[in-house]
Amino acid sequence: MCCTSNLKPASYISLDQLPDGTQAVARKLCGGRVFASRLGALGLSVGSHLQVLQNLGRGPILICVHNTRIALGRSEAMKILVEEISI
Repeated sequence: MCCTSNLKPASYISLDQLPDGTQAVARKLCGGRVFASRLGALGLSVGSHLQVLQNLGRGPILICVHNTRIALGRSEAMKILVEEISI
């Protein structure tokens, strides 16, 4: 499955675009069953609330999901569409 720009709502952006400290909700996983299964095993699924702990613009992205820190490769983060939330 591929997330193309014409199939996603305007309010969804890929996880790799969020700056440090941003809170969001995962809305769509665009990497197929194996990808979704791996993320699910880490506690990240559609509807999960997350916070970006570190995004330096290159290299891995560090997020917090269910009080667990998860490091994702940039290519993985690009396949996760999120909706930014304000708290």
